Amino acid sequence: MDDRDLYLALLETARRLQPLALATVVRVKGSTPRRVGSKMLIDGEGRAVGTIGGGCGEAEVLEAAQEVMRSGTPRVVRVDLTEDALSWSPAICGGVMDVFVEPVHASDAGGEPRGPRGRSSRSGRSGRGSDRAAAG
Repeated sequence: MDDRDLYLALLETARRLQPLALATVVRVKGSTPRRVGSKMLIDGEGRAVGTIGGGCGEAEVLEAAQEVMRSGTPRVVRVDLTEDALSWSPAICGGVMDVFVEPVHASDAGGEPRGPRGRSSRSGRSGRGSDRAAAG
């Protein structure tokens, strides 16, 4: 999944006025499943679009996203993927990721989707060109 798919999902969910949170990997140290900039969009029912790596670490972020949506306060979640003697998962990467989780409000997503060069995907014309045509 690329960022375009994630942002289209964000627009669609925001139009339905559902609560959303956006999780972004902002720092990595050591071996991690995803790179800085990887994103995951989470809705109020816990459904996710995109991934920050899966497994127990992603579950921590999904849980934090629910709290962020309730409180409206962003936070950083440290996902420690170093070996844990009590871990149930044999898939230990050996690194640490910091994931910024922020609430997304419908007004943040706003507007209709835009196509190439700022053109509205509905009208096929950019706002600037229609202003010039109206002026004359």
